[in-house]
Amino acid sequence: MSGGQTRLQALDALRGIAALSVVLFHYLPYYDKLYGHSFDSPSFLSFGRYGVHLFFILSGFVIFMTLERTRTAGWFGLARAFRLLPALWAGIALTWMTVQILGPDDRMVSLGTALLNVTLLHEYLGHPHVDGAYWSLVIEATFYLWIALLFYGLGNWQRMRPALWGWALLSYAAVIWSKTLPDGLGFLLKDLLFTRYAPLFISGMLIYRWHRHGRPQVSDMALLALTVGHCLIAYKAPYNLFVLGCYGVFVLAVAGHLNALARPGLLWLGSISYTLYLVHQNIGYGVIDLAYKAGLPGMAGVLMALAVAIGLASALHYGIEKPALRAFRQWRKRSESSAEVPRAASRQAENID
Repeated sequence: MSGGQTRLQALDALRGIAALSVVLFHYLPYYDKLYGHSFDSPSFLSFGRYGVHLFFILSGFVIFMTLERTRTAGWFGLARAFRLLPALWAGIALTWMTVQILGPDDRMVSLGTALLNVTLLHEYLGHPHVDGAYWSLVIEATFYLWIALLFYGLGNWQRMRPALWGWALLSYAAVIWSKTLPDGLGFLLKDLLFTRYAPLFISGMLIYRWHRHGRPQVSDMALLALTVGHCLIAYKAPYNLFVLGCYGVFVLAVAGHLNALARPGLLWLGSISYTLYLVHQNIGYGVIDLAYKAGLPGMAGVLMALAVAIGLASALHYGIEKPALRAFRQWRKRSESSAEVPRAASRQAENID
């Protein structure tokens, strides 16, 4: 794999495809399972729920790239907070208010629970998600915390490697003996260490290092094989083979063999993928319910929900997500520039002495 640092636009396109696959899964086979459609949903769209797993691989890749470019844990935490939280808070507010008006009733949560969702600690405190899709955001935020502790605490990849090996092996053990784990250990392994998904993040990190630093050592190749193989026992067939296929597509994209995906439409969809993920599920269900109550065909309701979700996602992306990131980058640039002045003066004084 190339060690170049050019932006991998094919990965942005994959992010868009993954987001759309999750949306279609929720609107068609999953809605049909929960509430019933007036038509038969294509069964192959059930694979769309595993688009989230592709997001996790992407996160491992991108986060390690970010870590290598960020000097301190503080700046890393702030960068992740500005990336996730402003759009999340807006998505929570929109979803909560819309569900209060449109339903479905079984998706309503209290205002107190909605406020807890803004911390992304709600699941650990036993509270439901404002939107069902938020389960993966809890995992993402927990991953950021663990990986920052490892990266900035241990200082280099050589020291991190044993911890990642241990995490991968624990992930195998937790999946194999998941039904016999005592409650306390189950909470640690299944929730805090999210052992059904951790190997996806770790493999993304290893693929990034391969891309950035050239062919990895034998130990890293073995760890990559171990983490990729985890999907074969963590998920039921044929979905485990689908996740394995996602790895293949991801590696092809990183190696530059899927650059044809970098089309304007898919790149734009990739750019709004996070906000689309935030607002699509419960709001979409409300729109589909409204369409059914109005006597419209089921597919018309699905298309209406898709249009509303993409519209809201675009508004959040351009109105909140991008301005928040731009403000953070400007603030960081000013902070680093002001910090460089005393350092330069100190160096000059040392030279004079």
